[in-house]
Amino acid sequence: MMGRWDLLILALFLFVLAASEASCPQGFTKKGKQCIDIDECADDDEDYPDPFGICGENAICSNTNGSFSCLCEDGYRSTTSGPTLTCIDINECLEYKDFCGPNASCHNTLPHYSCICDEGFVSTTGVEWFRHGDNITCRDIDDCEEEEFCGPNASCINTQGSYQCVCNVGFRRRSDNSGFSGSECEDMCVIDKTICGNGTCHHGASGHYCVCHKGFTNYGNNKSPCIELNCDVFENNLTQNFPAVHELLKQLKNSCMELTLGKNPTRLDMLQTLLNMIDELLSAEDFGDNRKVSTFLDLVEKALRLVGSFVKTPGTNRSSAYTDLKLLVHRDSALPQGAKTLSSEHAKLDIRMEMAAGDPSYYPGFATASLLSFSNLEKSADGFFGRMKPPEKQVLKINSKVVTVTVSNRNTSHLAVPIRLTLYHLHKSNQTHTCVFWDSSEEGGAWSPQGCTDVESNPEYTVCSCDHLSSFAVLMALYDIKDRHKFELQLISWVGLALSLICLFFCILTFSMIRSIKSPRTTIHLHLCISLFIAHLTFLIGISQTQNRVGCAVVAGILHFFYLAAFCWMCLEGIQLFRMVVLVFNTNFKTLYMMTGGYGVPAVIVGISALANSRGYGTESYCWLSLDIIWSFYGPACVIIIVNIFFFLITVWKLAQKFSSLNPDLDNLQKIKAFTITAVAQLCVLGTMWIFGSFQFNEGTIAMSYLFTIFGSLQGVMLFMMHCLFSKQVREEYGTILSRCCAPQKRSYSDFSYSNTGKVNASKSSQDTGESHV
Repeated sequence: MMGRWDLLILALFLFVLAASEASCPQGFTKKGKQCIDIDECADDDEDYPDPFGICGENAICSNTNGSFSCLCEDGYRSTTSGPTLTCIDINECLEYKDFCGPNASCHNTLPHYSCICDEGFVSTTGVEWFRHGDNITCRDIDDCEEEEFCGPNASCINTQGSYQCVCNVGFRRRSDNSGFSGSECEDMCVIDKTICGNGTCHHGASGHYCVCHKGFTNYGNNKSPCIELNCDVFENNLTQNFPAVHELLKQLKNSCMELTLGKNPTRLDMLQTLLNMIDELLSAEDFGDNRKVSTFLDLVEKALRLVGSFVKTPGTNRSSAYTDLKLLVHRDSALPQGAKTLSSEHAKLDIRMEMAAGDPSYYPGFATASLLSFSNLEKSADGFFGRMKPPEKQVLKINSKVVTVTVSNRNTSHLAVPIRLTLYHLHKSNQTHTCVFWDSSEEGGAWSPQGCTDVESNPEYTVCSCDHLSSFAVLMALYDIKDRHKFELQLISWVGLALSLICLFFCILTFSMIRSIKSPRTTIHLHLCISLFIAHLTFLIGISQTQNRVGCAVVAGILHFFYLAAFCWMCLEGIQLFRMVVLVFNTNFKTLYMMTGGYGVPAVIVGISALANSRGYGTESYCWLSLDIIWSFYGPACVIIIVNIFFFLITVWKLAQKFSSLNPDLDNLQKIKAFTITAVAQLCVLGTMWIFGSFQFNEGTIAMSYLFTIFGSLQGVMLFMMHCLFSKQVREEYGTILSRCCAPQKRSYSDFSYSNTGKVNASKSSQDTGESHV
């Protein structure tokens, strides 16, 4: 057995041994007398039994002197720190935008990534994958060179990463199924039997083309469907009122008919012929009738739409004495797009060409838009305002040129996108302006604001927005100078006409009841007064009764007849005086002849006028003749005045000769002289009124209105003064009548016989002359 001392010595030895080993620092171990480094990264390190090593998965251990360090492998990133790391993969495809360059896709892998070219592309070196920094890019593969994809009737068009098949000219796909490869392209003439409309489809080197049947046209675009060419637009009733344009309309229709036969009318510029016809019409006097204006504008719109279709692209600008035309033409199989502007001196049009082309399914292969300004049409079209009512004490007046807007699209009554039309004012004014169009359907034609709005207005121009096409203008409201004096003029008319009716009534009684003054000349005076009495009475009662159209026309007809009758009776008096001086026998008219001349001639004139234009009787303001037929009154009146002046000059000349003769009949000559002076004064009284009246057709001054009213209303008073009060014989008869009424005492038989004998002798002495001295 080991003793106690042995155990003590052994323990001491072990203690010394342990103390000697513990003298090496951490991370080192004692080997012999030296301390050597411990390699913690060794796989057989018993202290770290982890299968991925001391640093964990996806990490690299690096031994150091007395210790070690851990780093994540390339392509990984550490999320923790310490002796053991947690390393996760870095997704380069997410962290770096466009890492692989254009036309390539980034694919993340462990531990790195791969760049692979997109479909339809290949790398420049031919490798399947690459990385950023390898100086490799992806280029497009030209599929059209690689293989024949599209078939015999289509062309291959290479695109980025792919290709596209397009049918050759003259071919088209039968269906619109996806996955088109080109083998579906077939001849257009075979697929679509209606592609040419009313024409025959043919296949040529440049594709299909259409040959139109007779009576149809595609307006020079042989790839467009053929549509009917309507030459009836040149069948217009303007030739009835304006024969001068008949030949021009005939030329236009003949040229149009040549087109229906497939001919090209190169010998005639149809557009210029149309403008010449417009100039011919506008160079004449004002139309004066809304139906004529409607017919004219309707012809211009239809003809311009038809003729403009034959103008070559891009269009034309034409100006003449009475027109200014801006015409835009688009010819292409593709539908026109975008906004266009047409500008002239008097207007500017902003329009979208899609609207001008119309429905794409009916697009004929061309589109036109035109802006036509008329230089003086506003004069003929002014005054026809239909249902438009001006503000109180104001009148409406056109303050711009009339312009016509047309497009090839025939359906323009309700536009999806309104046009924008700028109209420049004729007179700079701050008055209210209204955009209007000519509505032919409103009582023969009138201006209407329906469908048009005022977008902007200043003293120089007004901008209009309209949802339809037609002819347009701008109206302004002006204070009517005559309206300010309306009450005064009406008062003068009422008082003057009332006095004239009273005086004319006395004249009628005088010339019909007093036998001692009866003669052919007093018979003429009687019927002159009857005509004026009926005319004045009708004027006073019915001139403003415009509510009933038929009644108003009847009033206008009565006024027309009796005012003409007054002139005719006045003419008969001039002829009667001429016969009395020049002829030596049979100086008196027969009653039948006088009635025929006094009432028959006016009846014929009124009858012809009413048959020619019955609508001219009665206007919107008064029951009188419209400007369209006003010369059916002024014409005969002027002729009568000229005839009377002629006879009066001869009468005065003959009177002068007879006064200078050796044995003149001074008594009769003095009487005829007095009659002539009275007749001339009567002519001045009746004629002066209508001279002032003629100024009322224009913008006459207020002075002319007063003169016309005064002379017109006091005609009866002045005739009574000339033929009754200034006549000595009539005054004597008035005195006799008054003496009998005021002093009805019984007279002796001798006094009565003497007085009666004197009267009879006076009557006989004036039988041939009909009147005593003035």
